[in-house]
Amino acid sequence: MTYYPIFLKVKNRNCLLVGAGAVGVRKLKSILECNPKQVTVLDTAEPGDEMLEISHDQRVIFEQRPFEDEDLNDVFIAFACTSNAEVNRRMADLCAEKNILCNIADFPEGSNFIVPSVIRQGDLTLAVSSGGCTPAFTKKIRRELQGIFGPHYAAFITLMGRIRPQVLDLGKETSQNTALFRQLVASPILDELEAGNMVRVEEILAQTLPQELVPRIPELIDDLI
Repeated sequence: MTYYPIFLKVKNRNCLLVGAGAVGVRKLKSILECNPKQVTVLDTAEPGDEMLEISHDQRVIFEQRPFEDEDLNDVFIAFACTSNAEVNRRMADLCAEKNILCNIADFPEGSNFIVPSVIRQGDLTLAVSSGGCTPAFTKKIRRELQGIFGPHYAAFITLMGRIRPQVLDLGKETSQNTALFRQLVASPILDELEAGNMVRVEEILAQTLPQELVPRIPELIDDLI
């Protein structure tokens, strides 16, 4: 099956997760990284130690009880992570009726989206998927990519995130800004960040940035690594 790749904004949204076992806890952690408004977690079993610890997060509401149809009211996205196929399929059917995004663990056919393997370095997110055919292989690719995209990528993106608005505030033509951003991306800054050579990073910025921004370089590179 071919899926449409998308990065979904769940900030300030209500989420539902049914099943607080190892798979559910893993998915809960990834949801919380994206700043939801609230995640309701349901499970009929006693919560494990890790789930108890996570439930201290004010955004998490854990309830030890079965799933009920009404739990999907006012929900943006739902995850079914139980070992009960009947419950999982009921959730899938209800979500389809209500047009709610739903992921059923180990049952991509009943889901309207699947969760890829993810690599995060700051604001850089890389997602890898095999369309649900072979999760083991996507995990292998993820491990390989983690060895390539280290913390220096996060530092570089943070730096560019600081530079971009200040460049745009100068009011120069779009073509000039585009050329500057491309020049920065093509520069050795990423390599120097990996080497921890901040003196060289400062030199490159001084040679590349508009003169108006040169005095701001110390604040641009502050606490990058």
